[in-house]
Amino acid sequence: MTQDDHPNQACSNMLFAVVQEQDAEAAIQALNRLKLTITRLPSIGGFLGRRNVTLIVGLPCERAEDAQKALQKSCRQRVEYIPVSLESAPMPLTAPTPVTIGGATIFSVPVERFEEI
Repeated sequence: MTQDDHPNQACSNMLFAVVQEQDAEAAIQALNRLKLTITRLPSIGGFLGRRNVTLIVGLPCERAEDAQKALQKSCRQRVEYIPVSLESAPMPLTAPTPVTIGGATIFSVPVERFEEI
């Protein structure tokens, strides 16, 4: 079965949403309420090395904005403090530095063709 066999799927997108692990269940529930099928992959962030979840969602183009709004409501940003070394200090000292984490990073990729085999 190809995209051509799905007349209602003339335009399709693939969303990749990277969310913090603590927001993953809320994000999945929000997307499920929209009747979207989701694939969940565990992942680890590069900057802070925190656990994340990458959600993969295939959907028609006209539903992409709804999915983005659902993720925006269910994934919140928060401020955490990480220790940063003070280079000018005579002894090794660290100072707590605020870093904004969380929310969702969403990649939307147009799907030119897909097959179900």
